[in-house]
Order: sequence, then structure tokens, then C-alpha cells
Amino acid sequence: MEALPPAALVLSGHLTRAAVPRLCAELEAVLAATPAAVTAIDCDLSGLVRPDLTTVEALARLSLTARRTGDRRLRLRGTPPELRSLLNLVGLGDVVGDGRP
Repeated sequence: MEALPPAALVLSGHLTRAAVPRLCAELEAVLAATPAAVTAIDCDLSGLVRPDLTTVEALARLSLTARRTGDRRLRLRGTPPELRSLLNLVGLGDVVGDGRP
């Protein structure tokens, strides 16, 4: 049996708190269109600008949304170094996987 590719969500620009509900809704739509056998959701962060604690909050909420919707995992890709540092600083580096080996 061939492995299914992970679903994907792309985040770019500067995230605001007001955008978080829309992003969660987008993720729910991606998940609804994704076969249940897909357990990881790739989240491309390479286009983020000035990641800050609002970005961390958004990723935490997206991760919770993925877990609540079919017990899936958010896998970060293209994580800017400053965001990786922020995630580790607040203790979420392991909770929101950054996709690195």
C-alpha cells in the first residue's frame, strides 16, 4: 500500500490575533477533505514575516485544531529560526513539532 502524502497548510505574512479563527477554519476545511489515514498536516511557515508570540499562539491553536479533528499532528516546515527559538522559549518546541529529524 502506498503512503498517503500529508495534507498541507501554508502560513505567510505577519499573523494577527484576528486571523487565528480564520486559519483554524481553513485547517478544518483541509482536514475535512483529507483521508482519515493521513495523520500529519504539514504547515509551511517559510513565508512568515516577523514571527512573534501571536504566531506562537496561532500555531498552538492550529495544533489543537488538528488534534481535535481526527487526532492529527501539525508538522511545521520552513520554520524561521527566530520562531523556533520562541517556541522553545515558551515550552512548545516539542508540542508543535517542527518537522526536523
